[in-house]
Amino acid sequence: MNENKPASTSPSDNMHPLLHPLPHGTECIPSPQQFTYPFRYEPHPLCMAAAEDIKPRCRELLRAEHGGKMFGVLIVEQDGKRYYLAAFSGLLAGSYLQDGFVPPVYNLQNPSGHFKQEEAQITAINHRIQQGEDTPALRTERKTRSIALQRWLFAQFNLLNAQGTAQNLLDIFQNQPRILTPEEYFHKAEAPSTAIKVPSGAGECCAPKLLQYAYQHNLRPLCMAEFWLGPSPKDELRTDGNYYPACQSKCKPILAHMLQGLQVEENPMLSRSRAVAAQVEYIYEDPDILVVYKPAGLLSTPGKDDVPSLLDIVRQQHPQAINVHRLDMDTSGLLLFAQNEAAYKNLQQQFYRQTVKKEYIALLSGTPSPSLPTEGTITLPLLPNPLDRPRQVVNRQHGKHAVTHYQMLDTNRVLFLPQTGRTHQLRVHAAHPDGLGTPILGDPLYGTPADRLYLHAQSLTFVHPRTGTTMTFRKSPDF
Repeated sequence: MNENKPASTSPSDNMHPLLHPLPHGTECIPSPQQFTYPFRYEPHPLCMAAAEDIKPRCRELLRAEHGGKMFGVLIVEQDGKRYYLAAFSGLLAGSYLQDGFVPPVYNLQNPSGHFKQEEAQITAINHRIQQGEDTPALRTERKTRSIALQRWLFAQFNLLNAQGTAQNLLDIFQNQPRILTPEEYFHKAEAPSTAIKVPSGAGECCAPKLLQYAYQHNLRPLCMAEFWLGPSPKDELRTDGNYYPACQSKCKPILAHMLQGLQVEENPMLSRSRAVAAQVEYIYEDPDILVVYKPAGLLSTPGKDDVPSLLDIVRQQHPQAINVHRLDMDTSGLLLFAQNEAAYKNLQQQFYRQTVKKEYIALLSGTPSPSLPTEGTITLPLLPNPLDRPRQVVNRQHGKHAVTHYQMLDTNRVLFLPQTGRTHQLRVHAAHPDGLGTPILGDPLYGTPADRLYLHAQSLTFVHPRTGTTMTFRKSPDF
């Protein structure tokens, strides 16, 4: 039984305090024909208007925070009229409940609820252990109680979809790969077979909160957007006012359930990949290697969403081709493929030894600080964010060594000479305050979106795997 289910609201109750009227001037904006694809989208004008309307209230509450927060808006329809709902992720100003925002799916702070009562029991056991009463039986009791409480808690998150079907978090995540704990991730420790697959904080993001409230109150969801306000977290890069997609690890399985019954937009990566496929260009080919130009907007290799990739296209003409390295989907430029196993192993060794020379050109979204040297080296270790791939974070304790040499060619044009090849290395090294401090223009993850990401791999220099000849290929950017 959900101890925190909000009281039902009559469908005719247009004065419900959580139904916000849309701002003046939005009457002429048509509603979208399909609901937002939440993992890659351009915010609908109605969502942008709602976000601007709620931002002052959000910033007022953020004064009690030490950092920033993700917020979300959901445009809904009731009795032919449009409104918006607002939400925040997790806690805000120390509470799950704030006036004007939808409540949590389950309120962990309910003082009379089972969660708080059992949490107090576990805390008491911890105190006994710290005071010297450290016995195997007491530790076993603590572990048993903790696992049981976790399972009980996840069972309280009964999430609805548009078809009226409810599933709790344990059901939703039962077939998902488990998110590793930091101990398991960093030290390759083996996860116990009884480990719970539900990641911490699942169900507390904006999107599940908004949809749950809409379904509970017979509101028709039209479109949704999430945005960040406030300073960026210490290790992650978030930009005040930017819109962001729903996170992959926590929200993707949840939303796969909650969006059932809605007409959802096609993944825009599909249409974009089809559109740019015609721009693929073969720069060089022989029996051992291929050098191919990849346009921005095309995956290098197949991903999880069955979106066509450059490798798929290349293998239509060269079935034996093997990609030797990759570029981000949003990055354009030269990619190297091997045509046989011997060539692949040779080229892989060259990349491993860091003897392959790569040059990238980028336009920055602004002008770096005047105190930044016009040439230099950035060394910021990078680590995948396990809760929001493919985003990377700077982690000086566990991150992988990442080195980028740079030369400023103009006030906002930069030449990157990466020594290592970490995922999103140039994008993070540009945006991070300890790097260039200015995101690459059009970076949707670490800066502000534009018509494209202005990053281009313009040059590759390597040794031919059969002849031993040093080869250099160049293709200048079109920006």
